[in-house]
Amino acid sequence: MKRIFASADEFIRRSDWKDLAIIKFCLFSIGLLVGLQITEKCKKGVRIAASVVFTLTYIPLMVKYLGILTGKGEKA
Repeated sequence: MKRIFASADEFIRRSDWKDLAIIKFCLFSIGLLVGLQITEKCKKGVRIAASVVFTLTYIPLMVKYLGILTGKGEKA
């Protein structure tokens, strides 16, 4: 557990405002997928848009985080 928290701290230390903004978009889009109550007519479009935003933000974040976690990330 300590390794996970230490790697998360290192991720934040190496992140700039753009990375943190991407995290917010990522969390926002997953929140839409989980809890947004909309009409049946609009649900499909919102789900697709939120899924695209989540995927486009999640992948670069995890690539950076896994690089830090495995020790292969560049040193800042």
